[in-house]
Amino acid sequence: MPRFALLLTTLIWGATFPATKVALEQIPPLSFLFLRFLLGTILVGVVFLLWRRRLHREPAVLRAGAIATCWLFLGYVLQTVGLHYTTASNSAFITALYVIIVPLVLRRFDRRVWVATGIATAGLWLLVNPSASGNLGDLLTLGCALAFAGHIACLERFTREVDAPSLFAWQMMAMVVLLLPILLIERAPVEAFAPTSMLLIGLGITGGLATGAFAVQMWAQRILPAQQVALIFASEPAYAAWLSWYFLGETLDLQGWVGSALILVAVLVGSWDSGSTSSEPAVRVVEPA
Repeated sequence: MPRFALLLTTLIWGATFPATKVALEQIPPLSFLFLRFLLGTILVGVVFLLWRRRLHREPAVLRAGAIATCWLFLGYVLQTVGLHYTTASNSAFITALYVIIVPLVLRRFDRRVWVATGIATAGLWLLVNPSASGNLGDLLTLGCALAFAGHIACLERFTREVDAPSLFAWQMMAMVVLLLPILLIERAPVEAFAPTSMLLIGLGITGGLATGAFAVQMWAQRILPAQQVALIFASEPAYAAWLSWYFLGETLDLQGWVGSALILVAVLVGSWDSGSTSSEPAVRVVEPA
């Protein structure tokens, strides 16, 4: 069940790439990111009120939220700004390199995971076929892949140690607080915030659906080891490429379809490992300076 839920979650993550790419034609990247997390935080607050859920404020929860948010903030800022300079497909491929980075960070060298990671990497390359000549957007997105790998590793540990819904809520609120001064520095024109269909759809997918997807990820990481979560997320660029092909006209040729099939094979090989429910704790995460 958690694996299936993550596959559906990954479909939503994949949809955020073309949705964000379209929205960035109207609004600067950091202003969009602020609106996205503001909407998500409001939705999380409503859910907490309706379910009468207590928001835990213990030092361990706040510390875990601060560390996880550092990686989350860095990842989303680099990804969103990078997406302004590269294609949605390239962004999805480079972001998905955390499939390789997570087991390296956690020093988990299971043979099946490495075989699946190799298949997934080949599939990702065939799917997106990123240009050999990198650009600023690709470089920023590579940094985002490193940050998201750190975030996935953090969540494996922290969702087992503290109240996961509270950890989720604190991350959402912290993102809004961190993005607010950057929003003021960016000083987007008023017309950039016009409620056009382009902006509203982008916010609906990234601030609404993706917030729910993030909550599912928090739940699933209490059960599945981080390297399996990262591997399941390898299907994200497949979804992103398909949706970008359909809605944005980005090319998806025979090579792309073969790459998509390899990604799905990799997910089947790696995520249904009989030793998946590892109780082994994640590596100690040191708070970044």
